[in-house]
Amino acid sequence: MSASSSRISTAMRRRALAAAAAAVLATALAACGSSGSGGHGAMPGTHHGAMPSATGAAAATATATATATSGMPGMGATAGGDGLSDHADGYRLTSAATTLPAGTPAPYRFTVAGPDGRPVTAFRVDQTKRLHFYAIRSDLTGFQHLHPVMAQDGTWTARPAALAPGSWRMFAAFTPAAGPGAGTAFVLSRPVTVPGAATATPLPAASSTATADGYTVTVKGDLMAGMEHPLTVHLATSKDGRPVTGLQPYLDSYAHLTAFHEGDAAFAHLHPTTAADGGHGGPDLSFHAELPKPGNWRMFLQFRAAGALHTAALTLRVS
Repeated sequence: MSASSSRISTAMRRRALAAAAAAVLATALAACGSSGSGGHGAMPGTHHGAMPSATGAAAATATATATATSGMPGMGATAGGDGLSDHADGYRLTSAATTLPAGTPAPYRFTVAGPDGRPVTAFRVDQTKRLHFYAIRSDLTGFQHLHPVMAQDGTWTARPAALAPGSWRMFAAFTPAAGPGAGTAFVLSRPVTVPGAATATPLPAASSTATADGYTVTVKGDLMAGMEHPLTVHLATSKDGRPVTGLQPYLDSYAHLTAFHEGDAAFAHLHPTTAADGGHGGPDLSFHAELPKPGNWRMFLQFRAAGALHTAALTLRVS
């Protein structure tokens, strides 16, 4: 199957899932009514930046267009692939930066060029943001999830926390709101070197549970590469095992789940299907998982509880 056919097939599955989820949610709302309301994790080496979007008339137009075309959080048409290329279907991630300093915060500037070679400035909103930026080291440590600022000329500026020496990869996840790629979600990336003596951290063994900041996360679901599978995440308190039922919305859902593949840092975003409805989410959250290749994947679950953003990491084996 060609890459283009794969993208179309995946997009059709996403739209079908979104339509089904919307129908179920609409039925529930009609029956009982509900209302939704839309940090920094304590885990070492993790970071989330809640930064403002672009300013000016161009940004306002882009945001209006994006909002009008957005669907269920995380359920837009997907460009497929593993995010390990800086280009796809005429879109290209460009940056003059090939190195960043070790041990001190430094900005990372980049643009997304469209098929016409010009910087893209109109983006569709996905989980409340027009672009999601991720930094991950080659040993899958140092995970950072940021929301950079875009200038009117299409230049984005991400401000990651201090990076440890080693090889890093910078990912940009976005959906153009206009042009030939309108409505298709892309993930592109570029490598960055942080000079200095790098010490690799062994990947923790595969496990269905992890703890972070006083919470225990348990993942249920048998995953097979290249196939969609339901995945359930259960959250409980680490102290006494009580189910967590007070999750607060984060990025228009109750949790954000990202995965990176051991060995090449291939990227995957697991799409949430549990609709956010105020500050009483949990203890069980549902995701659609489609991981492109077998092996170990490092999962990063971000969720908001007790007014703070938490990040839990665990390793899952995909057959």
